[in-house]
Amino acid sequence: MQFANLLTTQLVGAKDTEVVVSHVSVPPQTSLPMHWHPGEEFAYVLDGSCVLHQEGEEDLTFRKDDVGVVPFKKVHTIETLDEAVTMVVFRVHETGQPERILVD
Repeated sequence: MQFANLLTTQLVGAKDTEVVVSHVSVPPQTSLPMHWHPGEEFAYVLDGSCVLHQEGEEDLTFRKDDVGVVPFKKVHTIETLDEAVTMVVFRVHETGQPERILVD
């Protein structure tokens, strides 16, 4: 997996909140560890596809040009099947918190 933060900045007008913008590439046949974020996550798929698994929800498949949302502190992961996925991910987080918290 390739993961690069492109921007981290305070969100003006929303105390103790920051925005993190990342470029994420996940190779084929890869599952990320289950985790959650101290904020909301918005993803735009640039290329490829992936399946979003969210605790207590039906799986969702995202392809090129799709946009997805993961709610505040929702336990989730993504999985790629036969092709890689490349996304731009925007997170609106509580300032000073880790970007992700892994779940056993």
